[in-house]
Amino acid sequence: MLHHTEGIVLRAVKYSETSLVVTVFTELFGLQTYMVRGVRQSKKGSNQAALYQPGAMLQLVVYHNPQKNLQYIREAEWKMIYRHIFSDVTKHCVAVFMIELLLRSLKQPEANTDLYYFCHDAFEQLDTAERDVVANFALFFALHLPHFFGFRFDDAGYTHEMKFLDLTDGRYTTTPPAHAYFLEGDDVLTTSELLKVMQPHELSVFKLSGKKRNDLLQRYMDYYNLHIQDFGQMKTLPVLQQVLG
Repeated sequence: MLHHTEGIVLRAVKYSETSLVVTVFTELFGLQTYMVRGVRQSKKGSNQAALYQPGAMLQLVVYHNPQKNLQYIREAEWKMIYRHIFSDVTKHCVAVFMIELLLRSLKQPEANTDLYYFCHDAFEQLDTAERDVVANFALFFALHLPHFFGFRFDDAGYTHEMKFLDLTDGRYTTTPPAHAYFLEGDDVLTTSELLKVMQPHELSVFKLSGKKRNDLLQRYMDYYNLHIQDFGQMKTLPVLQQVLG
């Protein structure tokens, strides 16, 4: 059957001389893999191939058979044309980090419309964000994404006596846990304040050094590794840390 759905491109791989295999996080069906035939075979096709850049937001007409792992795209057009993400180095690095984080976190092809709308809004906000917001955007995305997978940090339990944040369960404690996976000191306070941010423009009030921002990102990735099986090491993180540092 044919369906109309929005989607965010996460990955595109060349297939044969003319086609692409594209991974898309869709509004209706969640994470899906599509074959796009003939998209690279002509000048017109080259223009169509540009639609499938990672991060692109598209309006799609797709064939969907829940019994199959590979679906097909019949039509695609821009849902939103970015002004800056594909041309601004810092915004592009943040975007590809977000894309890899999604790819490593999404494990099943099931609909999650709340997560889709969160991601849609995040990319849209990143595109128009000011520089001081962009600097902290990866922290915001990494902290709020786990909410949709059921292992979010406790965003209401912090007090000044709670000097530690246990990464195994996302909870604040008054004493250090009996393992190495925890935050302490200013990192706990900063994390608790970041968790209160509901709109990206609020990130401008966080004046973090490049080192502090990079250290927090690394610890948040440790948190993902503890909660998502086979999460692995983020390939885009070192590049983002260098750009943000």
